[in-house]
Amino acid sequence: MTADTEVEALRRQGRIVVVGASLAGLRAAETLRDQGFTGSLTMIGDESYEPYDRPPLSKQALLGRARPEDTALPRRCDIDAAWRLGVAAEGLDRDAKQVRLANGDTVPYDRLLITTGTRARAWIHPEEAALDGVFVLRTRDDSTHLHRKLTSGVSRVLVIGAGFTGSEVASVCRELGLEVTVAERGPAPLVGALGGVIGAAADRLQRGKGVDLRCGVSVTALEGDYGGRLRRAHLSDGTAIDAEVAVISLGAVRNTEWLAGSGVAAGPRGVACDAGCRVFDVNGIVTDDIYAAGDVARSPHPLFDYQFLSLEHWGNAVEQAEIAAHNMICAGTKRIPHLWVPMFWSSQFGINIKSVGVPPLGDQLVVTQGSLTEERFVAVYGYRGRVIAAATFDGAKWLGFHQEQIAAGAPFPPEYRTVGRRTETLQPVDPDFPDPHLPTHGPTVTLSGHSPSERRVQFVPSRA
Repeated sequence: MTADTEVEALRRQGRIVVVGASLAGLRAAETLRDQGFTGSLTMIGDESYEPYDRPPLSKQALLGRARPEDTALPRRCDIDAAWRLGVAAEGLDRDAKQVRLANGDTVPYDRLLITTGTRARAWIHPEEAALDGVFVLRTRDDSTHLHRKLTSGVSRVLVIGAGFTGSEVASVCRELGLEVTVAERGPAPLVGALGGVIGAAADRLQRGKGVDLRCGVSVTALEGDYGGRLRRAHLSDGTAIDAEVAVISLGAVRNTEWLAGSGVAAGPRGVACDAGCRVFDVNGIVTDDIYAAGDVARSPHPLFDYQFLSLEHWGNAVEQAEIAAHNMICAGTKRIPHLWVPMFWSSQFGINIKSVGVPPLGDQLVVTQGSLTEERFVAVYGYRGRVIAAATFDGAKWLGFHQEQIAAGAPFPPEYRTVGRRTETLQPVDPDFPDPHLPTHGPTVTLSGHSPSERRVQFVPSRA
């Protein structure tokens, strides 16, 4: 028996704890069992439900075309796990190798996988957030309560934030025949994720569908009546909007607070890990018993300048979870990197919006097919002379091609003379992303620094 074989035999035993009963957590658990892990497996989740699919909650479930309780994720295999649901992880003791739960219990581990994901950012004023009619949308319960409210005879809905979730909620409201106002502090919808050039197309789309879109303004206060019901919202431009429902769509918060003081490199941007999903400690030293996957993880990617990427993508959660699970139980020589090219999709106002790569990293953009004014196009982003991303409105069939271009480091502007119909020139323009130091609503990829292994030293010659 070789040394690697002995190591793998040992790593397929013991105790693995997964904190986060999520899509990533479930797929990791299935991969562990499928690849021969025979030890004990514990799944910890703060919700009382087993893992379920979140994308339908802002689409089919909110329209009433699917029940939130029917969004449970299908099982690939029996994971033979102990489920600790309805109780959140509250702390991590790395020395004792224990997870502390909110109810005071502790769960020992030999290896730990963090898949705690994100939660919806709450409204900034707790007393206003508690008004009847103020909602966020992230969980099954959120979707159930919001659908019930939207179909109870309300007359006007206010959506705060025009990122992907906010835009999807606005689309649902119009499909239900409800008047909806969207307040966005940026210059257009989707600017944080796709930039102002494509944001302008999203602006025209929403206004054309009857949305009362207010850009460049913030909601300063939510006002309730004596019964604690929402009645009015006040905006930064001095106007007020009467509304019975307000949906807060101000982006996501990564669930890392429970790791405070643990010595793990975790914070508001997520849990830092290497390309093999192994978590870094606060000194930038990689651990070998703690891993991270899904929305909560951030890791360097060679295709994107080795910057840390935090990806809020369904496909990334699955891919990264499977790689984390594989690496948790195999010898070092057989570990594999997570080099998934980000992909994202959204359905709103009758348009299928998809992207591949990391649009916010782009410094130039060209429209290679269709027209922005026709709301049917393919746009390609460049970064330092190579293709870095693409975004489409009803042009998803070309994403596979552009994914190959990104992986190959194809030059930008694109060298091909034509791919299908094109009505706009290939003259690059600034994609018009907001200042990265300012908050935006709904970017699905966050660039958050460089790999801790990248050393930047400036040589200073002696003056003697």
